[in-house]
Amino acid sequence: MNDKKILSLLPAATEIVCALGLSDNLVGISHECDFPDHIRNRPVCTSSKVDSEAGSAAIDSQVKDLLSRALSVYDLDIALIRELRPDIIITQSQCAVCAVSLSDVESELAGILDKAVTVISLEPRTLADILSDIRRVGRVLEADDRADSMLEELEERINIIRHKLKFIEDRPVIACVEWLSPMMLAGNWTPGLVDIAGGSTKLVEDGQHSPFIEFEQVKAINPDVIVIMPCGFSIAQTLKEINLLLELPGWSGLAAVQNNRVYIADGNHYFNRSGPRIVDSIEILAEIIHPKQFVFGYEGSGWIRFNVS
Repeated sequence: MNDKKILSLLPAATEIVCALGLSDNLVGISHECDFPDHIRNRPVCTSSKVDSEAGSAAIDSQVKDLLSRALSVYDLDIALIRELRPDIIITQSQCAVCAVSLSDVESELAGILDKAVTVISLEPRTLADILSDIRRVGRVLEADDRADSMLEELEERINIIRHKLKFIEDRPVIACVEWLSPMMLAGNWTPGLVDIAGGSTKLVEDGQHSPFIEFEQVKAINPDVIVIMPCGFSIAQTLKEINLLLELPGWSGLAAVQNNRVYIADGNHYFNRSGPRIVDSIEILAEIIHPKQFVFGYEGSGWIRFNVS
């Protein structure tokens, strides 16, 4: 496997490859791949047609416009990919908005390389799917032993949390906000993460796509804890738009706001990435939901408490 050249078009895939000890095989990455730090100097093979620095509503509008015209949200640097001549391309078919999709790869890269290329497409919906994808990537990259060792460590960390919460009956209602305008609550694997971390969710189902939600629905469930984790947003970027929530009629009356239990998490680096750091995301939620039981050290970098006063 050591001579196989890998092109990763997905941040989570890049993290999986590096965690398997194969970062030297990465010949190209996407414009969103920024972890671990040492891979940032790799050739960048994608770009976005959407202004990621625009506000939530503007980003949503740009994305919907592109999709309505059956256009991809991303561009592939075909000339560069041809020059890099990858043996393996890792992409995804879970979300056309989140990263370069399998259909983009198949339509744009078909026939441009003068050799057979293995395409791995990830499509995780749940935590179990994410762990299964790690094992599958490890198998294709002939790194089965390293994948098994990584999964054993991840499962051990998950089981520590489950064990400590075994007799905890208080499972507060958690609202995980995945987009600000229009509002979206986090589905897919996030409800499963919340469950492991000792919380409960409403309006979303584990393994189902994240739904757009009317704020009246949020008021109806009156969550005990709100974790704001917009897709692709850092904590700093979320803070720039926090007024979108603060100005909602009835926001100040929510139980989470009244009890100062509103938090902002780094959605970009943790919750939105279906790679090994998904277990970091569970630990972040455990710290937030049950602070007397867990201190993993993510506060200040992975999440902050938002002072609502």
